Amino acid sequence: MTSSGAHSENSAAWNHAPLRISNNDAMQNERLGIDIGGTGIKGAPVDVKGGKLLAERFRIDTPQPATPEAVADTVGEIAKHFDWKGPIGATMPGVVKNGVILTAANIDKSWIGVDAATLFAKATGCNPVMVLNDADAAGIAEMQFGAGVGRKGVVVMVTLGTGIGFALFHDGVLMPNTELGHLEMNGKDAEDQASARVRDEKDESWRKWAKKVDEYLDHVDALLWPDLIIIGGGVSKKADKFFPHLTTRAELVAAKFENEAGIVGAALAMGL
Repeated sequence: MTSSGAHSENSAAWNHAPLRISNNDAMQNERLGIDIGGTGIKGAPVDVKGGKLLAERFRIDTPQPATPEAVADTVGEIAKHFDWKGPIGATMPGVVKNGVILTAANIDKSWIGVDAATLFAKATGCNPVMVLNDADAAGIAEMQFGAGVGRKGVVVMVTLGTGIGFALFHDGVLMPNTELGHLEMNGKDAEDQASARVRDEKDESWRKWAKKVDEYLDHVDALLWPDLIIIGGGVSKKADKFFPHLTTRAELVAAKFENEAGIVGAALAMGL
């Protein structure tokens, strides 16, 4: 079982230190990354020295309702699939402090106040387990090995999926749990208007949906004046469909890791 003290130490390093990875041997280079989303839970072993998956990712539909017990069982299944016994990094769609879930936008509300790190350690039999916000993890992957490598200034990672994930970096340092996918836009939560889920549910054209994404990005630009915005999530594979319709001021790029960024970033976060 992971102690709260160990998680506090890991979280403090991740919250405040520049992105650095220190590996002393081959075993330290391999960690299991698990990305927990509103529709799917997926994982794979990751080479954190190269930022690459070491096996084909394994995906299971997110249980409904996505209660702590049901999600922990699924996390256990993923670890078992890879016969994993080592460190695990896992993401959650919400604010995470020292392994504890404080908000639950796209999972069951019963998660609020749950020590997910300890829960997942019990479910997998692995130690240590680190848990962080899903967009923060995706951003870590992109800043370390993807579209944000070497970029200074203000970099924003926006993941468009079931909701809108958001991560903020300044000179490569993560400002955790910003969660600005929940900005108010037209009197409503932005992710209920501009997420990829909404486009699918309403069967909107790329042009029509992009107009709402553009409006959201303009809000972000007005608040933060980012130098670069990285667009991630599964929809980033189809950037050519909607990027031509985006006019926001900041430079826009598609995420390199697409929908695998959370897996890679969760594993990388274990070494920060």
